Amino acid sequence: MSTIASQIAKKLLQVKAVKLQPKNPFQWASGINSPIYCDNRILLSYPDVRSFIKKALKDKLLAFPEIDVIAGVATAGIPHGALLADAIDKPFIYVRSKNKEHGRQNLIEGELKAGSNVLVIEDLISTGMSSMAACDALIDNGAKVIGVLAIFTYGFDVSKTLFSDRKIPLETLTNYRVLLEEALNSNYISEDEKTTLETWNKDPKGWKV
Repeated sequence: MSTIASQIAKKLLQVKAVKLQPKNPFQWASGINSPIYCDNRILLSYPDVRSFIKKALKDKLLAFPEIDVIAGVATAGIPHGALLADAIDKPFIYVRSKNKEHGRQNLIEGELKAGSNVLVIEDLISTGMSSMAACDALIDNGAKVIGVLAIFTYGFDVSKTLFSDRKIPLETLTNYRVLLEEALNSNYISEDEKTTLETWNKDPKGWKV
């Protein structure tokens, strides 16, 4: 029987939330050329997949006891976080990437009580910088961040080091290595393309087609 991580990787590929194009790479906003593009917003359009992801997130909560509040990271972490919070009957808030430019100019939307144990929900982890910015915003507003839970991670060394240095636990439903194995087993990519994708993952900034 395949693992939950493999099942989720397969679903990401099936609904095209993840696209692999080793020969025709995408360009990220950072300027990095990437043979992979992940958009977990697409999962929301498939009720069966959405429910599967929600249950998988809920099952991962065993790693995070004493949760008071679920916090989604704008924008893609918001819907998944809200679904999870509803499933476990916990308060939900979300963290903007920057302060709102009008009204109360909030960075955090929703009620956050000082001292609350907050679990942060992300859709994916790349460098980890946006997740850590959200964690810092919550901590600055009196919360205790007990961890980050995401659907997918690229598994970059920079993100592993960041979470380790900050001593913030990170859990993900699936990851880049599992995704490549599932893509190969499903004939989505060839052995040569898998090698290319593995090479990119080791040095995304220096990678060339």
